[in-house]
Amino acid sequence: MLLSRRSLLLNATLVTAAPAGLSFHRSAAGADLLATPDLAQALRTGAVVAAFRHAYAPGTFDPPGFTLEQCATQRNLDDAGRAQAGRIGAWFAAQGLQPSAVRSSPWCRCLETATLAFGTVERWDALGSVRAGTDAASSQVAALRQALAKVPPGRFEVWISHQFTLSALLGESTASGEGLVLRATPGGGPPTLLGRLPPA
Repeated sequence: MLLSRRSLLLNATLVTAAPAGLSFHRSAAGADLLATPDLAQALRTGAVVAAFRHAYAPGTFDPPGFTLEQCATQRNLDDAGRAQAGRIGAWFAAQGLQPSAVRSSPWCRCLETATLAFGTVERWDALGSVRAGTDAASSQVAALRQALAKVPPGRFEVWISHQFTLSALLGESTASGEGLVLRATPGGGPPTLLGRLPPA
């Protein structure tokens, strides 16, 4: 299912973002430095995924009885989160990086992050929020690992998901708007973490 800016359920305003502002590590002198290895080059080389936790959405959990198809019942991005999503997309554009696919959890805050950053997004249930240790979580992690292994050289995908889902996939915590550049591990084990794209 493809969603565009026009079909996004939330009546969000696209924030004009300042480009080229996504920093990696900062030296004592304040200069932005790419992590090692160069993550932009890793994305260009392909066979990787940039898996992001959704942009900033105030609060912690969704309200009781929330409904996926009704954004008003969920925890959603605020203006700061929308601006953060815009900056994520601006960084990719400034680097000349075009994902071959943008996939998102069906939660509204993830769909909005993906849409504001990249335009068109594919809704994918495997990226939905999971409960660690459940059969559903195991099934989702297996699906994510299989999809990661299928990304070919020369291409990369962007996934927008949740802290719990990314933790189940990799065992790493993430901040709102933070990305993990992942490569499949031979044998289907946990992905290799090439580096982090810190929150914009």
